[in-house]
Amino acid sequence: MSKFEQQNFNKEKALIRVDFNVPVKDGKITDDTRIRAALPTIKKVLDDGGSVILMSHWGRPIKDMAKKPELTPADFSLSRIVAHLSGALGTEVQFAADCIGAEAADKAAALQPGQVLLLENLRLHKEEEKGDEAFARELAQLGTFYINDAFGTAHRAHASTAVIAQFFPDDKKSFGYVMEGEVNAAEKVMKNAEKPFVAIIGGAKVSDKILIIENLLDSATDIIIGGGMAYTFFKAQGGSIGNSLCEDDRFETALNLLEKAKARGVNIHLPEDSVIADKFDAAANTQLSDNNNIPDGWMGLDIGPKATEAFVKVITASRTILWNGPMGVFEMEKFQAGTKAVAEAVKAATDKGAFSLVGGGDSVAAVNKFGFADKVSYVSTGGGAMLEFFEGKELPGIAAIKK
Repeated sequence: MSKFEQQNFNKEKALIRVDFNVPVKDGKITDDTRIRAALPTIKKVLDDGGSVILMSHWGRPIKDMAKKPELTPADFSLSRIVAHLSGALGTEVQFAADCIGAEAADKAAALQPGQVLLLENLRLHKEEEKGDEAFARELAQLGTFYINDAFGTAHRAHASTAVIAQFFPDDKKSFGYVMEGEVNAAEKVMKNAEKPFVAIIGGAKVSDKILIIENLLDSATDIIIGGGMAYTFFKAQGGSIGNSLCEDDRFETALNLLEKAKARGVNIHLPEDSVIADKFDAAANTQLSDNNNIPDGWMGLDIGPKATEAFVKVITASRTILWNGPMGVFEMEKFQAGTKAVAEAVKAATDKGAFSLVGGGDSVAAVNKFGFADKVSYVSTGGGAMLEFFEGKELPGIAAIKK
């Protein structure tokens, strides 16, 4: 049973930091995934006999209003999600037109067990992103118990995500279900991985993934490198990669990573071949090529069949799998076979008892596209927060609760 599950919120006024930064178009929410993810935490408090005060950010109002004078605070108001949230929860949600001040304080004080109050967008105050202590203290005074359930902002040392926790005693602050699930899954992979442990790292740039790969050298047995970043490794070793994506200023980095891995006994798996195209286009001409010898004027846009077979073999033999980044331009049908084969292999390994964590926007999009989101152990919604966790950084939102 989870720690959050064991908590009793009877008569508590739970101040919950959620992530309701959902896409809104023409006043309508186009994807309510983040709202639905928070419902079990909210309902647990209400079912226990507590009341709920919700706080969230939406967008970057101060920065955006400075760039576009036609924008007003109303364009960033969380009042636009009240009706949708009330429907999803099955209970009326009250709204305070500011997150601090008299109205917020009065409405929070008047809340009865079973009632829910949503505060206005935290980021309408510059103090939120600055991590201002006085602002955090004023927020803290609204509730009796602090719950952080916004893993997507756990890497930010903002007032509502980290600073606020100091104003609650240890037994009056916790993670919610979303945060608890994300942290447990990430720690299982990074700290308690059953071997063999394969990390599948894809994406465009080596520079984006250096810290993750270096950190994984301490725990992974195998690291698969796919996507555009693989071609930097081939060119660094003297290969011809045609017009494939490449970071010429990262050759030394790539070679150093290969050396470090060898010294630590970690197997680095680079794709032997690619599906290459004569242009970056869904209707491009394609052929297969070994990655050391891609013709001029052609570019690799997906891993080839030899690479796919080798990668699948490693994945299906693993007991722990971390997948961050696609193998190719999977958004185009001609270049999705590699990423789809990896998704199928991750599912097959999971079916055999492996623990699989998919994290990072594009790989999450890939498992959703191919219908595998419910076939892996855990799909992280954390984005930047999960990446920083994989890089070995301490996340302020986690540290504030765990202290």
